[in-house]
Amino acid sequence: MIYRHHIAPPRAFSQFSHDLIRHPRLSSDAVRLLTWQLSLPDGARESLSRTAERARIGACAFTRAKRQLKEEGFVHERRLQGPGGHWVTQQLVSNVPLSAAEAAKLLARMPVHTPSADASPQVAPSPRIPTVGTPTPPPTDGHPRKDPGENTFHHPAEPERRPDPEPDPAPQATEVPEAARALVAALPHLSPDLRHTPRGMHDELARLVSRWLAAGHTPAAVRTHILRGLPDDGTPVHRPGGLLRYLLRDVPPAPDPDTTPAPAPAPGAPTAPPAARHPGPTRPSSRLAGLRECEGDHVQATLFRPVAEETLCRACSRPSLPCP
Repeated sequence: MIYRHHIAPPRAFSQFSHDLIRHPRLSSDAVRLLTWQLSLPDGARESLSRTAERARIGACAFTRAKRQLKEEGFVHERRLQGPGGHWVTQQLVSNVPLSAAEAAKLLARMPVHTPSADASPQVAPSPRIPTVGTPTPPPTDGHPRKDPGENTFHHPAEPERRPDPEPDPAPQATEVPEAARALVAALPHLSPDLRHTPRGMHDELARLVSRWLAAGHTPAAVRTHILRGLPDDGTPVHRPGGLLRYLLRDVPPAPDPDTTPAPAPAPGAPTAPPAARHPGPTRPSSRLAGLRECEGDHVQATLFRPVAEETLCRACSRPSLPCP
């Protein structure tokens, strides 16, 4: 059960019909918007949008509530042009539904309030005085003036151009020995890994090979050095030109040529020590340190890096694979 207790307010109250508060087709936002407007004093000119803002009614809810009030006849609007050419929107809010004709008669008796009544009249702009000089009309002869014969440009004068010195004769290209070119041309046939050496790198590789030949290395020594630098574990060479450039970049000192047997010393002359007659082997480069020559059946000597004490390379240690 529900019980109700009423205390009449002593001041600041409004009377509303029960039909208005219990209207079946008005939402709670529409009833709140209408009762808020009807509770304002007679001289208040607060718009419906401002009332919705004060009543914390959202934009969508306000649009829906205003549409319901207009459909039920509680709110009427019209636009008209007032004095001064300003367009204004008049809104009429009533506590009972009104027809369009009844609302038009009431709005016709209402004064039209425009914001232009409180605005100051427009002041005509004062004539402006030019900052520098007075305006002059453009020339009407239609032809530009003739060349005054003097330099009227404000740009700095260009320096005098001196004739370009004669270019130095191009340095003559270093002659590459034919042996170096022939050796590089035969590299694709030396190993399958070098089969796809770019032809555009032949000149560069020939200049590198010529440095080896100039240092005293023989073509056979150069080929042996290249073969020892190729991978022996079956790793494919994707860039043979770059590998050849890397192998030929550094030129080691050439070994001393084999000396002819010295003549027999005269009787009573001191004999040279064996180390002086047969110099020891040269020390291998750091790149070849730790390599071992495969004892398998190879056309040429093949080096590999052993893991333990094996004497055969990986290709020869696999019986199912043909030995190169």
